[in-house]
Amino acid sequence: MESYDVAIVGAGVIGAAIARRLSAYQLDIALLEKECDVSFGVSKANSGIIHAGFHHSPTSLKARLEVLGNIMYDALQRELHFPFRRCGIVVAAFSIEEMKTVERLYAQGLENKVIGIELCSRDRLLSLEPKLNPDVVGGLHAPSGGIIEPYRFVFSLVESACKNGVTLKREFEVVEAEVSGRWSPHFTIRSRSGEAIKARWVVNAAGLFADEVSRIFGGEQLTIVPRKGEEFLMDRNARGYPSRVVFPVPSPDSKGMLVIPTVEGTTMIGPTAIEVDDKRDLSTTHENFERVCSSARRLVPSVSERDIITSFAGLRPTLAGNDFYIAVSQAQPHLVQVAGIQSPGLTASPAIAEYVKDLLKQDGLPLAERADFEPSIEEVPRLRELDPEAADRLVQAQPDYGEVVCRCETVSEAEIVAAIKRGHTTLDGVKFYTRAGMGRCQGGFCTYKTLKIIEREAKLSLGEITKRGQGSFVLGSTVGDLPVGGAS
Repeated sequence: MESYDVAIVGAGVIGAAIARRLSAYQLDIALLEKECDVSFGVSKANSGIIHAGFHHSPTSLKARLEVLGNIMYDALQRELHFPFRRCGIVVAAFSIEEMKTVERLYAQGLENKVIGIELCSRDRLLSLEPKLNPDVVGGLHAPSGGIIEPYRFVFSLVESACKNGVTLKREFEVVEAEVSGRWSPHFTIRSRSGEAIKARWVVNAAGLFADEVSRIFGGEQLTIVPRKGEEFLMDRNARGYPSRVVFPVPSPDSKGMLVIPTVEGTTMIGPTAIEVDDKRDLSTTHENFERVCSSARRLVPSVSERDIITSFAGLRPTLAGNDFYIAVSQAQPHLVQVAGIQSPGLTASPAIAEYVKDLLKQDGLPLAERADFEPSIEEVPRLRELDPEAADRLVQAQPDYGEVVCRCETVSEAEIVAAIKRGHTTLDGVKFYTRAGMGRCQGGFCTYKTLKIIEREAKLSLGEITKRGQGSFVLGSTVGDLPVGGAS
């Protein structure tokens, strides 16, 4: 049976960040993910905002880790090459009452030491974001806020962790754990498929299922309540694309429904914030579509329903008290709980990884730095980001860059092959790594070509390829002699 110093349960952004941070030490680490690929849980359906740090009370763990995490992204981007831009955040107020809330957020931001935060008049806010509704009376500007492609961030974290010795186990759903040894305990961890490993420490970063994982390991009795957020994506040519992330004035329960310029040039509007019972409920509704569009148009009047190309929903893992819960378990030795990581969890994730590393050290995990730790990974050129001369040189050197598979997002065959070589062999995995299928036609033209490249490079039959694992066969589990052209 394979033995590890640390097993991390969950390969979303939190588990991935922890794995990458711990990989700098002389440790044997296993990163366990129940899905067929990393980032396929909570992290997949994320708004992709790097928050500035003014929404939460200075007394909260959220605020502390959010501000610390925010300032770590520039160095991480240089090492890991994920899409990231500090475009800034504005909060738009439409009444004197709303301005009182903005003033409280501003004071909170100052106390949290948010870099460059600014209380704005109407004219100043409109000069910062001309697409705002001219009915605004004032607001807030936080230039340190930004946007990121969250799944690419997770992919990069995991690639870096594995490069530095972390063992990634996909489709490893933890269903049972046994504890042996009183003074120096270790865990025997079993998956649903029957695989088993041993570990001396366990980090519970299981997102929506952190309460169930805590129960399996004999930890605290947690209750994760899913809070669903429906979001709607607009074409990259949408007139409503703002230059900054646009927030409304928040309510006591939510930061509100936003207009978000994605780092890749599309626009997102949303999310809603509705508590649900089902941890797998990712449905969207026409009613919430109308709510989100109405809210978005109040902020940016040029937002148009005609520009919507797709919708999706994500679930936030909330805990009572509405703060992060990150602590060494009081119920089970050598178990670290990382639960209730909702917004701003993405922003805070690098700081959460540092926090967990320190908790493990305090709990007795020996940390000796590796002399051979390599913080950087190889950058994969993206055809759409190159000027014509650079693109021509790249095609001359690597002809597969001249084969454009996804016309909407200008994704080449070489980029799809790079995704597959890094272990992303589902249609969604390739999509999240490359953006093939994310454009206006939503895969209508490129899906079949992508399937054929996966078939060739991953040595899978067309009938074996899934959208996102777990039996989600794109063409059915058996294809036989049926024609498959034009699959989408």
